[in-house]
Amino acid sequence: MKQIDEAKLQSDLGYRFAYVTEFIGLNEKDIQVIHGAAEVIGPLVPGMVDAVYDKLHTYSSTWRFFVPRQAGYEGEIPATAEELTPDHPQIAFRKQHLRRYLERLVTAPYDDKMVAYLDRVGQIHTASVGNPQIDIPLVEMNALMGFVADAINATIIGLDIPTEAKFDAIRAFNKLLWVQNDLIARHYAR
Repeated sequence: MKQIDEAKLQSDLGYRFAYVTEFIGLNEKDIQVIHGAAEVIGPLVPGMVDAVYDKLHTYSSTWRFFVPRQAGYEGEIPATAEELTPDHPQIAFRKQHLRRYLERLVTAPYDDKMVAYLDRVGQIHTASVGNPQIDIPLVEMNALMGFVADAINATIIGLDIPTEAKFDAIRAFNKLLWVQNDLIARHYAR
């Protein structure tokens, strides 16, 4: 039985990442599959981003978080969620962030810098970092991650690649998104 320092899981990001990836089984082969998918998934990212924002616009419980000024956005902001349209410049700004995130998932090395980035994705959706008005409830983050996972799976299923390659890609992305979900959820343990 491998001994795990449970306190260190909470205090050492690298230790936590290593533990979760090992437990889930996310390995170098999976990372190679994810990176190998960049060529075919990369061009589909804009459509995936639009689908995510279409879904977010469907619910008041998610759309309301796009009304306050987003960090780094300098333009005009709407007064209400009803005034915030899917083509508003602030939404275009946020779409750029999601696009870069998805592109980074399939291109960046999974080193300490990437682990810190994945962890930061969890932090920025809470009031502890950035705008305190943008404190996304965990239920909304879980729903979003489930939607993103399904969108990635649907994209992979629709690719014209061998069935075994589809299975490998779905499994690799599934493992990765569970790691990401852990690095989001850890910032909700208050």
